[in-house]
Amino acid sequence: MAIDRLHAMRLFARVVELQSFTRAAQSLNIAKANVSTALANLEAELGVRLLNRTTRHVSVTPDGAAYYERVVRILAEIEDTEASLRQATAAPRGKLRIDLPGILSRWIIIPALPDFMDRYPDLELQVGTSDRPVDLLEEGVDCVVRGGSQADSTLIARRIGELRFVRCASRGYLDRHGRPGTLEELSRHRAVHYFSSRTGRIMEHDYVDDSGETHNIDMPKRFSVNDGDAYFAAGLAGMGILEAPTFMVQQRLATGELELVLPSYEPTPTPLFVMYPQSRHLSAKVRAFVEWVAELFQTSDLLNQRTALPVIFTP
Repeated sequence: MAIDRLHAMRLFARVVELQSFTRAAQSLNIAKANVSTALANLEAELGVRLLNRTTRHVSVTPDGAAYYERVVRILAEIEDTEASLRQATAAPRGKLRIDLPGILSRWIIIPALPDFMDRYPDLELQVGTSDRPVDLLEEGVDCVVRGGSQADSTLIARRIGELRFVRCASRGYLDRHGRPGTLEELSRHRAVHYFSSRTGRIMEHDYVDDSGETHNIDMPKRFSVNDGDAYFAAGLAGMGILEAPTFMVQQRLATGELELVLPSYEPTPTPLFVMYPQSRHLSAKVRAFVEWVAELFQTSDLLNQRTALPVIFTP
């Protein structure tokens, strides 16, 4: 198979997946005109129209859809064959783009990254920090770390641990408003709430008793933020009750600046995943990061620090 034909097939597959010549060209870092020319030549050689083009939209023709299915299988076979030859000896190299939740990146992952960079000196690492959903294919991201249930069936999700939470408030807030001893008393208190920047939905505080039953307490939503550091700062400032990852509050609890609130009602832990696109072969650079971050979450002193708090990591 000629190299030019293989290149054109890769371009065609990317255009179909992104439904845009412009986005396909941007994702591959080549000129849009080169994509258009290559696909026009491919259609001429095959003698069929693969794509319908308008000024605003690109769609695949019936012939193009059938060709795409075959192309995807051929490209996967080639990638797997080449990868299997390189895998045994090749060290991870090239650009690796990852996206991390803001709090985990600042508190846990980025402080440990010098170790990762020392292990893999041929990697160029680009790190995005956000809590929004990321389209890995369209945005050219290799893998992401995310918490919570994962419904995207197009991604491989490897569980690497879980975050445990506690409910607490500043000593100043509790001195002013009292220390709740029952769930019923919470209705008279304020909470610092977190809202989704994508949907605007405010996350509720959940109260789970020893039997596993969840209690929903309607607390006034006078203040909410969409950033983890701002959320923590608001709690320290006495804005209300926090539901925070234990690694963020352990030191403040130890000094008495923060105090636990109804510790017998432990918030539901959040599972953590590292996720990457499905493929028959996992690249060496993605595999290296996946294994490293899984190891980090099992060995981090901050995550596994032992205090009077509940254990905060369960592998």
